[in-house]
Amino acid sequence: MRYSLEREFRWPRRVATHTDAVRFIDAVGYCLLFPIKNLSLPSLYYAVARRQPITWDSYTEKIWEWKGSLGRQRRAFYTKYFKGRGTFISLKLLPHFLAMRDSAADASHAEAFYRAGRISADARSIWEALAANGPLATLELRHACRMDSKPGNIRFKRAMASLQCLLIVFYSGAEQETAAWPSGRFELTAQAFPRQVRDARRINPEQARAVLARKYLQWHPNAPSQFLARLFGWSKAEALAACEP
Repeated sequence: MRYSLEREFRWPRRVATHTDAVRFIDAVGYCLLFPIKNLSLPSLYYAVARRQPITWDSYTEKIWEWKGSLGRQRRAFYTKYFKGRGTFISLKLLPHFLAMRDSAADASHAEAFYRAGRISADARSIWEALAANGPLATLELRHACRMDSKPGNIRFKRAMASLQCLLIVFYSGAEQETAAWPSGRFELTAQAFPRQVRDARRINPEQARAVLARKYLQWHPNAPSQFLARLFGWSKAEALAACEP
């Protein structure tokens, strides 16, 4: 039988400010920027706009700005995670995500991840460029990695997606590099959130999965373990263990 959930978290009032947004993200633990079909997670969009479907208006513009400013101000973590879509993670749970992904890495660990087969050569180049230069906008970062060409841009996007899925890199705003649409600005998690990275090293993956499952089950207490396995990419055994009381 197909399992379906009401995805949105019932927040008592409309999210209207940066502080409201941080409170919401901390309360749900992790959420999407915009609601995604067949992905049963709450969204900041719904908490702000209180409606679906999505329309581009003042509410959308507000959360589009927050996705960068909250990370830049070190108030929340934003990256492309669930199904490669925009995801906010509470700083309270960021150590558990890092522990779950075995990604509590220092800025200097790019070569080790590459040698272990966890990242590609292109991802290593991006990681090393950010480690050496600090936060960079997309075009500047592509230039530093010698991925300026059209084929290079394809390689860049693929490598950046893998680094974001590992939570090694996060998005921290936009910069107007050209007269066209603003470019994304990226930073290394290790450089921006060192305390959360250190905390993650004290958490084993089993503990991390249990905490993340417990948070999800607070919203949806009847969610079966196989749903969490699909959501997080866990094995059936890992999901069952994570859901044990």
